[in-house]
Amino acid sequence: MKIIVPIKRVIDHAVRVRPSADGRSVEAASATMAINPFCEIALEEAVRLKEQGIASEVIAVSIGEPAAQEQLKAALAVGADRALLISTETALEPLAVARVLAHVAAEEGVELALLGKQAIDSDDNQTGQMLAALLGWPQATFASKVQINEGTATVTREVDGGLRTLSMPLPAVITADLRLNEPRYARLPDIMKARKKPIEQRELSSLGLDLPSQVELLAIEEPQPRQAGVVVESVDELLEQLKNVDKVIL
Repeated sequence: MKIIVPIKRVIDHAVRVRPSADGRSVEAASATMAINPFCEIALEEAVRLKEQGIASEVIAVSIGEPAAQEQLKAALAVGADRALLISTETALEPLAVARVLAHVAAEEGVELALLGKQAIDSDDNQTGQMLAALLGWPQATFASKVQINEGTATVTREVDGGLRTLSMPLPAVITADLRLNEPRYARLPDIMKARKKPIEQRELSSLGLDLPSQVELLAIEEPQPRQAGVVVESVDELLEQLKNVDKVIL
């Protein structure tokens, strides 16, 4: 069984993100970049399935600028067998990303697509669901446990009311939640080996896909600073504050 794992290059979660001067993007030139944390979790699960003998090959795929090779090398270091970069300088929307991944999945003949549930830069939480729809595959989102047995995936999902377990045939799409696993650290020998492994590169234009933009970005702004709190001495004073000052109750 082949598994495809999309890898997104994002600004490290520990870095404070600032809008660019023109308000059309964020300052990333000097920021530390990393694999999207949920993509790391999906990759770890795929590697574990390979170690269990369930999967035969794990393919890490990234869509973006050449600098994303750094994150693909990191994916190879923790156990991915192959890495593919779909090269483009254009930032793609979730539907466009799903169309590219559907094309790659069909070409590679994969039986399982393991994705992070969302990316920490845009927080869209859409690509996995759109990919399943495009492929016509069953899907299980927000997975906290995955078991594969005889062509069937049993997935425990985190939902608002607690946990829900469902079973579905392969091929399928699964998106990883935070508690699915704890990603491993790459060992130095594996990092050195990964640096020598080739990364297949293809231009986005060579796929022959129509990927029109459907979202217009108006501006990126920092959130307004929080107002200082007010200390009140009694319930009556609190009600007065909420009613006549903050106007949150009538």
